[in-house]
Amino acid sequence: MGQRLKFLMLMTLMAFSGVHSLRDNYYKYSCPNAESVIQAAVNTELDKNLKLAAGLIRMQFHDCFVEGCDASVLLEGPDTEKYADVNAKLLGYEVIDAAKAAVEAVCPGIVSCADIIAYAARDGTVKLNGARWEVQGGRKDGFHSSAAKAEADLPPPEFGASQLIESFAKRGLSTRQMVILSGSHTVGVGDCSKIAPRLYNFNNQHFTDPSIDPAYAEQLKKDCPQKTWNTSIEIFMDTITPGSFDSSYYEVLKQKKGLFTSDQTLFDDARTRGTVNSLVNNGRFQKKFGEAMRALAAVGVKSGSQGEIRKYCRSVNY
Repeated sequence: MGQRLKFLMLMTLMAFSGVHSLRDNYYKYSCPNAESVIQAAVNTELDKNLKLAAGLIRMQFHDCFVEGCDASVLLEGPDTEKYADVNAKLLGYEVIDAAKAAVEAVCPGIVSCADIIAYAARDGTVKLNGARWEVQGGRKDGFHSSAAKAEADLPPPEFGASQLIESFAKRGLSTRQMVILSGSHTVGVGDCSKIAPRLYNFNNQHFTDPSIDPAYAEQLKKDCPQKTWNTSIEIFMDTITPGSFDSSYYEVLKQKKGLFTSDQTLFDDARTRGTVNSLVNNGRFQKKFGEAMRALAAVGVKSGSQGEIRKYCRSVNY
């Protein structure tokens, strides 16, 4: 790791993580049934629409990367994160609402929306046959939300390895953790508008991105015909076991079938290829994913007067 990147990570850990009181079993005394109540509410909603489970995992990432893990992504209002283009297809808001209502009924004013997002992301992973991990509690809900900041801070699908490494380092997350967290794409989907730049008129030398397996590229072109694609079409990012939370995503990358540049670059770049190869082992991936999610969920945590416990997740208290 270069000295500049080491310095960047150190400064970020000092400034972005701050002092917080996250710990396991945070609500053991203040709301003993919090986790089970949240999980029951989450499972009830996911039984109605399992697609929302992947949305909850993505929501954790989209929340923590902008303003830190403070539920700013849930706030309603003009120009909030929720209404940024990058969050246009973010799913799971109704699940968080249901979980918040359920826990408020037993422990009013105790459990933050930011913590609920973290618990729900874990519970959604379990619902998709992924492994369980212990989630720390103790986050406060933030007061601010900006669509412009979401657009600026969330890594776009055209990012290469260097850009991804730097983006995660700014939040105190390592290159290895970046590759591990990208494994959540095993239950992700993409739409044709995001894939088209790799399929058509890629650059002056290549009409189609040469890093895509040729047969896979032809299949994608059938799914997304040039200039005539249906914006409702969704392409699974894991072509082996779509919809199941496992390590197949990394095998897909080895087959040169990463849907976005930000996926395929993880195998194509020498700095991240070794981690991809190691995570093909599903047991290792499941264990490491939980550890990486704990690290993600500690980014930019608000405490004390920096935040509050919202009564309703979609608005600050007044």
